[in-house]
Amino acid sequence: MSHGHDLIVVGGGPAGLATALYAARAGFDTVVAEPRRAPVDKACGEGLMPGAVRTLAALGLEVPGHPITGIRYVQGSRQVDAAFRRGPGLGVRRTCLHDILHGAVLAAGVPVLPLRVGEVRQDANEVTLPGAGLRASWLVAADGLHSPVRRSLGLGVPSRTRPRYGLRRHYAVPPWSPYVEVHCGRHGEAYVTPLGPRLVGVALLTDRRAPFDAQLERFPELAARLPAERAVTAVRGAGPLRQKARTRLHGRVLLVGDAAGYVDALTGEGISLALTGAGTLIDNVRRGTPERYEGDWSRATRRHRLLTELLLRVRQQRVLAPLVVPAAERLPRVFTAVVNALA
Repeated sequence: MSHGHDLIVVGGGPAGLATALYAARAGFDTVVAEPRRAPVDKACGEGLMPGAVRTLAALGLEVPGHPITGIRYVQGSRQVDAAFRRGPGLGVRRTCLHDILHGAVLAAGVPVLPLRVGEVRQDANEVTLPGAGLRASWLVAADGLHSPVRRSLGLGVPSRTRPRYGLRRHYAVPPWSPYVEVHCGRHGEAYVTPLGPRLVGVALLTDRRAPFDAQLERFPELAARLPAERAVTAVRGAGPLRQKARTRLHGRVLLVGDAAGYVDALTGEGISLALTGAGTLIDNVRRGTPERYEGDWSRATRRHRLLTELLLRVRQQRVLAPLVVPAAERLPRVFTAVVNALA
């Protein structure tokens, strides 16, 4: 068995890599376990909100992308815009973001080991991974929406709501808007994110199980802009999206990112929450106050969780769902305030 580390981070996505980067800069001996080869892709809206852009800049990371000036909701012939008040967001390919974070972690001297974590053991002093020959004072589970670590420790909470799923594909067409467009349909939403001069990403969120093309046909105006021959990537899927964790701290194991719990992709703040959670986690480990992480995580994510939950419940009500865009049209200041509260 190897010498003991300060932290083992399980999962090399944005949440895990950001945690490792914060940890290295705090002086912790850290190692990342990630079996997939970089860059890791996944179904993702690929829009970084202004808060995420600022956090990445504070980490000293330059992330190239296509500027996003706000959010536009579309429902048939109706539409309403909300501009970001504190700088632009960025449309960034998931693989590009992962490459930059992965490179920064390696440059900080943190090894990323091609290991798949199985059994996790812990006592009052350390966590061990018998199958990998690793031990550390703390283990950070950043292993995603369906976190094997969360499941193995019995920390998952079954969801009783109708499951929602995400599908994503890219099209080689010029962006027609500087906004992330959210097209509202009867059974879900379609997100269009500008990613480059001739590239957009399309993410579909829905409670219906059907192929991407069949889902896209439910948004005829949008489908007309996206001819099938312009599709340049395969469809990627994710879900069920809602995941609950009983706690973010279990002995010497801490959960971060999607592994810590996830409401829905409806408000597009997954990366921002992952970065915020990573910084909060390392701050508490550095101060010797890991018991405060649960409360700090809850406070840092409360606004997002409550607003996402509220909007999701409204969207799932047949009577209320068609009223979202008309209400935003009538109350543009309220709509802009909500968008900027999330951004």
